[in-house]
Amino acid sequence: MLKNKKIILPIVILLGCAGASFLLVKLREVPVTQVAEPPSLLVEVASAYSQPVEFTVSSQGTVGPRTQTNLVAEASGQIIEVSDAFVSGGFFDEGDVLVRIDPRNYQSAVKRARASVARAETLLAKESALAGYAKEDYKRLRRLKPGTGPASALALRKPQLQEAISELQFAEAELEKAEGDLERTVIKAPYMGLVREKRADVGQYVNTGSALATTVAVDIAEIRLPVTQRDLAYLDINKIRRGEPLPVTISAELGGTIFTWQGQITRSEGVFDTKSRVLYLVAQIQDPYRLVGDVDSVPLLIGTYVSATINGRDGGDLFLIPRYSLHRGKTIWLVDNDLRIRPVDVSVVRSDESFYYVDGGIPEGANYCVTPLDKPLPGQKVRING
Repeated sequence: MLKNKKIILPIVILLGCAGASFLLVKLREVPVTQVAEPPSLLVEVASAYSQPVEFTVSSQGTVGPRTQTNLVAEASGQIIEVSDAFVSGGFFDEGDVLVRIDPRNYQSAVKRARASVARAETLLAKESALAGYAKEDYKRLRRLKPGTGPASALALRKPQLQEAISELQFAEAELEKAEGDLERTVIKAPYMGLVREKRADVGQYVNTGSALATTVAVDIAEIRLPVTQRDLAYLDINKIRRGEPLPVTISAELGGTIFTWQGQITRSEGVFDTKSRVLYLVAQIQDPYRLVGDVDSVPLLIGTYVSATINGRDGGDLFLIPRYSLHRGKTIWLVDNDLRIRPVDVSVVRSDESFYYVDGGIPEGANYCVTPLDKPLPGQKVRING
């Protein structure tokens, strides 16, 4: 009996647990199923409005002189005097005396040449008188002897007279040369400029052709600006050929401050560089050292490395879209009223380091995602930042 109880009791317990489990399953509440919305992206949004655009082209270059001259001695001798401006960096005006060479030998040559001229003039006067006497003598002879033939040139002293004329011309030429050599002992400035490099000084003996200095003109500075074939399409090069310069803004950083100067593109060098495939445009800056005009403004020194912004063609009304807002350079993501995004391909006219210039594909006033999107999906929900 006891043995039967030990067998029946576990069975009853198991049946009771199974019944309780079945009852709990029947009485449980059915869970409510909710569909999870996909996560929305937090983006910045801007409105697209077209605006008038004038293209510009950027370039860089180094300021150089329009005119650079190697001053050389045109006479031999010792340098006896130099100007106070004849130092590296010294400014001078056109016609200023920069260097004087010992003129004594050349002064002596001028005196000798003048003496030769005086002697030749005396000889010419003598031969002229003798030729006149010979002509009068021949006329008297013809009156006394009517049958006398014509006089020879030698009898009328014409060769002697011609020789005297030639001697005078030669002496005058020698005098002109001697006076020119004397003038060349004084080296004068050919233009307003500065001394870039000084190579001679007082007491130095120089020969004809010896280098004295390198000078540069300061009335106009020039900058060679490389422009690619692609950027040339945004410049009106025909204006330059017609003699109409293109405005250009030159900028440089000096002492942590950006300074600007206004100039003009006056010409191109006419050929593409075979290595870099660029065309060099030449910009000119008037009075770069500010010696004549606004003397209180910052000068643009020769050798300064500068950036240039060249005014280009009129681009019409365009949308300016930040570069990072266009997906693969052609697709923009518009945001509709339900804050859902959709892709639109746009027509890009030009791009630079900051913007894409778009002329079609975007409705006026449409909202678009400024924030670059990583793997966006059409119809995806977004949240606007701010």
